[in-house]
Amino acid sequence: MPTDRETGRMRGFAFVEMMEDAQEDAAIEQLDGAEWMGRPLRVNKAKPKEEGNRGADFNRNSGY
Repeated sequence: MPTDRETGRMRGFAFVEMMEDAQEDAAIEQLDGAEWMGRPLRVNKAKPKEEGNRGADFNRNSGY
């Protein structure tokens, strides 16, 4: 699971790769909305990052 660089704590999300679309669809159907450790899970397919959505890099390069 991804961790925060500063605190070392888990960031609260993970990526899972599956070989078959049918496996992905079944996992999403079974797990989306399920409860884990008292919190609801949100399970969906990852979307590619949008170009130009670089937050911290914008601030560093813009002089702020």
